[in-house]
This record gives sequence, C-alpha cells and structure tokens, in this order.
Amino acid sequence: MKEWVLRVVILMLGLCIAHLGVTLFLLSDLGSDPFNVFVQGLYRSVDKLTGWGFLTHGRVHVAISLVIVAVLLFVDRSYIKIGTALCMLFGGPIIDVFNALLEGPTAGASLPVRVCMLVAGCVILAYGMTIVIRSDAGTGPNDLVAVVISDKTKWKFSVTRVAVDACFLVIGFLLGGTAGVGTLVCMFLVGPVAGFFLPINGRIIEKTVKRFC
Repeated sequence: MKEWVLRVVILMLGLCIAHLGVTLFLLSDLGSDPFNVFVQGLYRSVDKLTGWGFLTHGRVHVAISLVIVAVLLFVDRSYIKIGTALCMLFGGPIIDVFNALLEGPTAGASLPVRVCMLVAGCVILAYGMTIVIRSDAGTGPNDLVAVVISDKTKWKFSVTRVAVDACFLVIGFLLGGTAGVGTLVCMFLVGPVAGFFLPINGRIIEKTVKRFC
C-alpha cells in the first residue's frame, strides 16, 4: 500500500512537471506540442461549430483522453492503471491552472523570451513525461499511444513517439490548431529527449521506492 501511494505521488509530480512544459508551449505562441495542437484544433473547431461557451482547452483534453482510454481498453487493458485515470482527469485542469497563473506574466513577451519558453517547455515536458511513465502507476492516455505501439511493434520508443506526434500534428493543424516552428522542434526533440531520460528516471524512481518502502 505504501509503495502504491508513493508511486502515485511520483506520477502526479511528473504530471505537473509535464503540463508545465505544455503550458509554456501554448503561451510561447510558437506552436505547442503535437498532441496539444490536436487538442487545440479540435477545441477551436467544435467551439466554432457549436458556440458552446463552457469548452476550454483543458476540458477538450480530458474528452480526448477518455476516447483514447476507451480504445486502449479493447486493445490491451493491462496498460490502464489508476495513474492513467489520474492523468486523464487532472491533465487538462492542470494546464488550465498553469495557464491562468502564467498567462499574465508572459503576455507580450519578446521573441527571444518566447523562444526560451519554447525550449524550456520541450525539455520540461519530456522530463515530466518520463517520470510519469517510470512511476509504474499508469501513463497518460496520449503518452500511452506511443508506449503501446512501441511495445507491440518493438520499435524504439523515440522513433515511435516521433511518428505518433506527426499524426497528431497533421490532424490538429487541419482542424485549426496553431502549429509553428516550435511544434516541429517539439515533434523531433521530445521523443529523443524522453528516450534519454527514461532509463535515468527509471533508476532514480526504483531506488527511491526501495529506500522508502
């Protein structure tokens, strides 16, 4: 029980870190990460067609996550853990909170500052994502897509992540999401950076769990 609670805490820490990176991408206005280009595109399309005022980026993020989880339940439900539900429920709201906190201070930022936000967001997202994955408490629905495909095909995670991100990017852009040079940087950088951090954070997390449990 103690180990399970610790792993959930580690997962939530990683989730907050990863979504801080996502928020920095969004606020840099240079193009967010590919999955959030998809979320943004769908959000804008649905909002334009329906005029539903209650929609936010975070709420659409949750809805898409629900769909991914529903599909994965048919593909291989062993990947669905309590942490997956936590990522699905809290991922979008965390983005909304960070956005509310940082939107004012970053408004009107110069291009060099926005570029720094973009680079920082990329590294922070990749690092946080690997903490979530290696927590072994469950992985976020959007990250599970690449994880499951990589496991089933035996492709390297970094290569699979780039391919999955490319699909999210194309669909999101066609739906009206904002894509820019930052999106391309993210697509080709997050996978390799995550591939670098995965074994490192895996070792750190397992040592931490053994130490306290």
